[in-house]
Amino acid sequence: MTIKTTTHLNFRGQARAALEFYQSVFGGQQVMITYKDAGAVQDPAEADQIMWGQVSSDDGFSVMAYDVPSRLAYDAGEIPMFVSVRGDQAEAITRYWATLSEGATVAQDLAPAGWSPLYGMLKDKFGVTWVLDVAVAYAAS
Repeated sequence: MTIKTTTHLNFRGQARAALEFYQSVFGGQQVMITYKDAGAVQDPAEADQIMWGQVSSDDGFSVMAYDVPSRLAYDAGEIPMFVSVRGDQAEAITRYWATLSEGATVAQDLAPAGWSPLYGMLKDKFGVTWVLDVAVAYAAS
């Protein structure tokens, strides 16, 4: 059996914009189902918000998102999690960084680190913290 984990992000009315942005960064296919599409509207003002959305690319990137309805509590928190993007090509990581960093707050510039040829951390314009790095093989000690 093979399993795959996918980061699932929760928003309050920003899921569509976030998924569109992430598709512009990573490419791939985008699917968005609104509460109206699913026949699950409880608040007419939220009918066009995202009940389930995903961006998936052929190179393995995948992220899911939805808009938490107003009837449920929502607190984005302060860095409740990181989305980690690791790749083996510095050029690809640099390209992702360049787009993700638009409108972002950079916590650590994309640069060489003790454990990686390139590592960086930023909080994007939607408040999601991303860690990007070039993965390297480690020798067992």
